[in-house]
Amino acid sequence: MASTVPNDTSNELTDHARQQRYAQARASLASLLDTETDWIAALATIVAELHQALPYFAWTGFYRVIAHELLVIGPYQGGHGCLRIAFSRGVCGAAARTKLTQLVDDVNQRADHIACATTTLSEIVVPVLSPAGEVLAVLDVDSDQLAAFNAIDRAELEALCAALGARFPLGDPARTRSDRT
Repeated sequence: MASTVPNDTSNELTDHARQQRYAQARASLASLLDTETDWIAALATIVAELHQALPYFAWTGFYRVIAHELLVIGPYQGGHGCLRIAFSRGVCGAAARTKLTQLVDDVNQRADHIACATTTLSEIVVPVLSPAGEVLAVLDVDSDQLAAFNAIDRAELEALCAALGARFPLGDPARTRSDRT
């Protein structure tokens, strides 16, 4: 039996197909992470699963809070990313600073976009917050297509990041209390 999910490499997936891919990724992640207790292993597994499941994800990764108002690249898939991003810079910094999802249809129209890759055309960045509201990390997804992300992506990625923050309320346990924001 052929898959009901289109094998499309564009962002032209129907909403139904997008929802199916996220449902498959959620099921896979639930199984893979069932007993996982390591923050970095969980981040790496999430990134790998999302990057493979969604064909319009050109770069998928986490930036972790490792010091006061500083993000450092964590597990990722795709080309090289920026290594360190201050909360005061770029789309990732804005998501960390405001604790709100940033959805950018055209990064060339966003003055504070940091061009880690010249092929990036759109981006979504979702903060990972602890139950106390501390920023633990941000999930950054870039696409080489304009307006690649929609409300389904936003809702699914926000739910995933909320669950991650609830499961790992301290994020990286090596961080000290004074590093947290």
